[in-house]
Amino acid sequence: MSNELLFSIGFLLFITLILALDLGLFSKKEHVVSLKQAGIMSLIMVAFAIGFYFILITEGQELHGIKDFAHLKEIVVKHQHHITLIPGNFEQSLSIYKQNLGLEFLTGYVIEYALSVDNIFVIVLIFSAFAVEEKYYHRVLFWGILGAILMRFVFIFVGAALITKFAWILYVFGAFLVFTGIRMFFSKEGDDKIDPENHPVVKWASKIFAIHPKYEGKKFFVKINAKRMVTPLFLVLLIVEFTDLLFAVDSIPAIFAVTKDPYIVFFSNIFAIMGLRSMFFLLVNIIHKFHYLKTGLAFLLTFIGVKMVAHSYLEKWGFTTEHSLIVILSILVISVVASLVFPKKTIHVES
Repeated sequence: MSNELLFSIGFLLFITLILALDLGLFSKKEHVVSLKQAGIMSLIMVAFAIGFYFILITEGQELHGIKDFAHLKEIVVKHQHHITLIPGNFEQSLSIYKQNLGLEFLTGYVIEYALSVDNIFVIVLIFSAFAVEEKYYHRVLFWGILGAILMRFVFIFVGAALITKFAWILYVFGAFLVFTGIRMFFSKEGDDKIDPENHPVVKWASKIFAIHPKYEGKKFFVKINAKRMVTPLFLVLLIVEFTDLLFAVDSIPAIFAVTKDPYIVFFSNIFAIMGLRSMFFLLVNIIHKFHYLKTGLAFLLTFIGVKMVAHSYLEKWGFTTEHSLIVILSILVISVVASLVFPKKTIHVES
């Protein structure tokens, strides 16, 4: 059994354990997740990600089972790590590789976590449009994130295979991200408005499932007169899954701008997705205050797209993963600070 497979199985078992604890211990009773609970959950998930970063910079060679300099060089070339190895010095070269691996994971994690904020904007709109009770948010997001993990696993490794076979596809990804960033920048408030009756997922589901007209607590399915039907809560789950599918089209190519190692792409992606649920509860009531985040994310996507298209020139100029991380963090910090310093003006309507 390969090291990659063993590493991945261990990682998936860890994620399964977290999900099982969440489902078995924390979801026995439907309740509104408090700000304190969300804060603790967010800190735990970030701590796990940081812990994984330290595993990579100390034991990262175990991911691909690197035992000698020749194998190290092969992995560096295969996954296009932009580092300089030291011939004749395996230990020093391996240290450089592990530090770079950890940095790629951390940068990918920050990108995905930042892009998750836009996902939260839309999920808030979905819950509001379908009048979902707050105490059921956690249930929908739990199963939604489980589905997202499975979808992204397929997306990432298919994407990696395409990049390996067709190097030019990176330019397609880059151009798409630039287009998405520009479109996001010029999008108007209200463009994301959700129409429950005319949503394409609702129309599609109505052709396949018998739909019960009202909520039945936390149930996704009910049986009425021996007929199995789906509830509106299940429709909301389907829409959340569909939304994540659309966001994956942006976020996964964005991480490939940082690393071509599909395992690092997968690990950084999943850690960020696991933190999405807790971040949702942390931001759900205050996300409207960060009105410049959308603009920041637009610049972020555009920057990553340009980096993918012009990567060969940037490498010649000495642009490294560290520089990418600095630019990404700067964009996010500026957008958050600008939102707080220049709050959105509220229009008071006189009665």
